[in-house]
Amino acid sequence: MANHKAKYSNLVDLVVDRAINQPNQIAYTFLADGETESGHLTYQQLDQQARAIAAQLQSLVAPGSRALLVYPYTAGLEFIVAFFGCLYASVVSVTANPPRSKQAIAQLQQRVISAQATVALTTTDLWKRIQQQCASNPELAPTLTELSWIESNKISPSLASDWIETERPDHDSLAFLQYTSGSTGKPKGVMVTHGNILHNSALIYECFEHTLNSQGVIWLPLFHDMGLIGGVIQPIYGIFPVTLMSPVALIQKPVCWLQAISRYKATTSGGPNFAYDLLCRKVTPEQIETLDLSSWEVAFSGAEPIRAETLERFAETFAPCGFRPEAFYPCYGMAETTLFISGGLKANPPVIKYVEQGALGENQVVAATKDQKGAQGIVSCGQPWLGDHVVIVDPETLTECPENKVGEIWVSGNGVGKGYWNQPEETECIFGAYIKDTGTGPFLRTGDLGFLQDGELFITGRLKEL
Repeated sequence: MANHKAKYSNLVDLVVDRAINQPNQIAYTFLADGETESGHLTYQQLDQQARAIAAQLQSLVAPGSRALLVYPYTAGLEFIVAFFGCLYASVVSVTANPPRSKQAIAQLQQRVISAQATVALTTTDLWKRIQQQCASNPELAPTLTELSWIESNKISPSLASDWIETERPDHDSLAFLQYTSGSTGKPKGVMVTHGNILHNSALIYECFEHTLNSQGVIWLPLFHDMGLIGGVIQPIYGIFPVTLMSPVALIQKPVCWLQAISRYKATTSGGPNFAYDLLCRKVTPEQIETLDLSSWEVAFSGAEPIRAETLERFAETFAPCGFRPEAFYPCYGMAETTLFISGGLKANPPVIKYVEQGALGENQVVAATKDQKGAQGIVSCGQPWLGDHVVIVDPETLTECPENKVGEIWVSGNGVGKGYWNQPEETECIFGAYIKDTGTGPFLRTGDLGFLQDGELFITGRLKEL
């Protein structure tokens, strides 16, 4: 039987191994509307379809070329096959949000230009909508229509035999460009390698204590880090099944998420703080009576500030259907580190530290009690794992901060990407930082503020200017 700890040098080896050793095991189940199963993929089907797409790509572009991947939220399995097809062809995928407006079409063109993509993969329906948008607004995004577009749903699996197996990628080979959200500036393409992904996958597997008996339920967008690394790659790394659903389903009918956890007896699922808050507000007592959340072992929370009040409210609201507070798993990560930076011990409940809000505004950490006036609860994001390193640095003096002071979070480890695509100066500034008085480095400057106490990382805010 395959071993998730095998020393793979790339993701292609991993998928091929799964296809050989567990050919008929279902890897992915997709709920397009959040409720009804619209498709499945076994490891063998994934391998065959990825080979077919790779063969099509090989007929159009050279290894190392960039390919835009843009799929509707309801085409999760098609996106997954296209992503792995790019890896099989040694083509660097550039994932993107499906455009829903003229502005989004223009942003898609910006990404194509930034990544220097020459080919794009999508579905027939979405490609028709993009063409219509471009035709009615010829000056909006002319570069998009100049790409070679592949409607991946039209590619026959029989094309798999045309795939030419070239030299396999190694740890340092570029796998994909993961664009930052752009919430703190213009989106930048993080260069993520096969080695970055495999290291991050090992981190998540160990921290979440996944096993062959784990079961995922993921509603997160697959085109960005939390959905892609956590929802697509982690299950195939750990050899356990995952049920995926469109994020639109969560917004339209929030209870779908918990119903899927209950139905598939999921052990791992999660999302940003807002999703837990949404469920507290939208799920009715009658719906709660129908749920069984007792299988849920890892309820991860990340990607935005984690509020202690949300965790407490969610645990209280869903205790009647078996949810346990210790299932909460606050964690910290970002696109520049592939995904995961830090997390706690699975068996432990979240660590919440109360500090004086006024002192925190002065970058000082002064302990307080929960009921104290002006107290603020901050949820710990655990500690780094597998040799990764986190330090708190004064962003002005570039020297390490003591435990009672807030500073910028700096990170080093094998999950840190190679830098920003075609931005050498910004790469040197952000990915090549050194502590001034000791010369220790290089570190990634996250731009986030926080402090370390007793080895636990607490996030307090964002550095306004980096």
